[in-house]
Amino acid sequence: MTPEQLDTLHVLADRAAIEDCLHRYCRGIDRADEVALRSAYWPDATDCHGAYQGPVEGFFEWVRAAWSRGPRNIHVLSNILIAFRGQAGAEVESTFTAHQRGSGPDGVVRQVMLIGRYCDLFEKRGDVWRIAARTVVYDWVEEQTPPETPDSARFGPRQPIGSIWPDDPVYHIGRNG
Repeated sequence: MTPEQLDTLHVLADRAAIEDCLHRYCRGIDRADEVALRSAYWPDATDCHGAYQGPVEGFFEWVRAAWSRGPRNIHVLSNILIAFRGQAGAEVESTFTAHQRGSGPDGVVRQVMLIGRYCDLFEKRGDVWRIAARTVVYDWVEEQTPPETPDSARFGPRQPIGSIWPDDPVYHIGRNG
């Protein structure tokens, strides 16, 4: 293998690692899986997430409070652009579409579709890529009327219904029972 081919292979591996990290973030936030969510950030990271801005540990606390109110979330990523800054840094822009429904701190159930971009500074420490700083840019917000019927009635025979950790079927792939 030539040095150029080896460099290309390393860049492709780094891109795959960054994309995997972004997807772990989505699983973590959607499935209320704190381990997956934490694995996407460095412990000293910062997050500017609209209503929350500050150290990532505060973001985790903010998210745990939202999870305690039983939300349904789905985040979908697209248009992932990665610009490497040397061997250990990358500027990453990813477009997200998020569908969120849940009770606010006031107990009122709201549903919203959000479209925006994660503008992330990734750092590679050792062999691991994670978010060092995130700014969420909102490009579209559409408030929607939450459904009045329960999920079980709306989904009908379309089972199983997505759930949170550890009950969601994704955590049981390849396991008996």
